[in-house]
Amino acid sequence: MSRAAIRVMLVDDHAVVRAGFRRLLEQQPAFAVVAEAADAERAYALYNAQAPDVVIMDLSMPGSSGLEAIRRILSREPQARILAFSMHEDAALAERALQLGARGYVTKSSAPEVLMAAVAEVAADRLAFSPDMARSLATLRQGAEQKLLSLLSQREYEIFRLLAGGQAVVQIARLLNISVKTVANHHSAIRQKLRVTNDVELVLLAQRQGVV
Repeated sequence: MSRAAIRVMLVDDHAVVRAGFRRLLEQQPAFAVVAEAADAERAYALYNAQAPDVVIMDLSMPGSSGLEAIRRILSREPQARILAFSMHEDAALAERALQLGARGYVTKSSAPEVLMAAVAEVAADRLAFSPDMARSLATLRQGAEQKLLSLLSQREYEIFRLLAGGQAVVQIARLLNISVKTVANHHSAIRQKLRVTNDVELVLLAQRQGVV
């Protein structure tokens, strides 16, 4: 085994699936499968014993789900790099896995090279998705952002549009003939409603939604 090989743990309740992906990965010197688990409990124990570089985690298993295994592993080791792996092209499931700390999501229908590329990306601490999941997540997030925008009042939306267009609070106050304090209050409310933490995120959301 090459010292530079990415050490992988496979978690899937189907032995045939694990065997297939073990063969796939070990055909390449860049990967070495160091552990296999058929359920979430065993995955947690083996992760602690083997400390693999990347965990390929099936989300649909009997008993405790892959999501629970992700939660437990990351609660113990926040730096763990986990690639969610599922037969389901389910954007909501992928979003949940990402919220728990997974670094990517690949569907089982993906081409072998997609899985291998995703493992390498996650090992390098980058996010990775199969093309079908990337599209599904983009659609889900687009819809979620549209719902958040609908929460803005007409005044808030106008201020949001001006902020995203690069106008300063003082300039907006002048344009709308309202006080700077009123604009600042609206600014704070807009960020809260849109669930953004800074103006860079605000501008990016506006760009994604075609507001500017």
